[in-house]
Amino acid sequence: MIVSQELGGLTARDLRGSVVSVGVFDGVHLGHQAILRGNVLRSRELDAVPTVVTFRQHPKSLLLGRAPRTLTSLEHRLELFRRAGIEHTLVLTFDDELRRIPARDFAFDVLVGALGARKLVLGFDSKFGKDRQGTPEYLQSLGLDVEIAPKVKVAGRAVSSTAIREAIELGDLEQAARMLGRRVAVYGAVVAGSALGRELGFPTANLDLHHELRPPTGVYAGFARRVRYAERTATERSEAAAADEDRLPAVANVGFRPTLGGPRPEAPLVEVHLIDFAGELYGESIELEFAAHLRDERKFPDLETLKAQIAADVENARRVLAALG
Repeated sequence: MIVSQELGGLTARDLRGSVVSVGVFDGVHLGHQAILRGNVLRSRELDAVPTVVTFRQHPKSLLLGRAPRTLTSLEHRLELFRRAGIEHTLVLTFDDELRRIPARDFAFDVLVGALGARKLVLGFDSKFGKDRQGTPEYLQSLGLDVEIAPKVKVAGRAVSSTAIREAIELGDLEQAARMLGRRVAVYGAVVAGSALGRELGFPTANLDLHHELRPPTGVYAGFARRVRYAERTATERSEAAAADEDRLPAVANVGFRPTLGGPRPEAPLVEVHLIDFAGELYGESIELEFAAHLRDERKFPDLETLKAQIAADVENARRVLAALG
């Protein structure tokens, strides 16, 4: 997938034109997936480039002065767009200048002019441009070809990033997964830690989540997907995808490491042990899927007791994940 950073990063547009969807797409949940699926389908029919316009930060950070904790960082969203079949993503910074652009000008100058949009596939509640005037109905009134993706409901409730956020914060990973259409997951770069896990015989990858929302503290069984090609070219990513995206069984701790003492971290840390894996992970990115909650985080009297508990956690995770297939 080609990623263009800001309008100045656009190269000569593809002569085939594009089908464009616009939005934050936080979570890339079932509702968003319906939009992306429609985009890819129409692109194939028109022999056009499936394209998304998204925003570097949540617009609410400017509009309201604050923004909710994101379900998916920009890096995570880009990865999920790629998996959905999107071939080009334009990432824009939502600032005062962009905020003031009338919807008509944004549609014709950016979507049609810069991206060569032949068709738009938008959510039923999509709005962009000055005063959020750019609704699907308004764009249709301008003569643009707009397909409107319907509202998606789960158990009678409309799927939304807000509803998923609430479920994750409450620890209801099953309900969140139903609305996401996949397991709850976080995505982060592997960064250096204290190396205590290696000393205890259970090396861990410490993830920098880029402010993504994480489940409540505790120990979880899950699957880790290595994304080692983040810095490669689009062609290299495509060629490496199958080999690099193997899902590996894992056990993860989300918490504050109370047994170790010291200053309490500002936010819960996410540490992942890849079961039966031997290798170096620094410099890679990992998507961690949460499959089951194993136990709460707690303080142990010493490191030997902690080591024994980690061994028990790993065996428990093996059983849980084997049962899940």
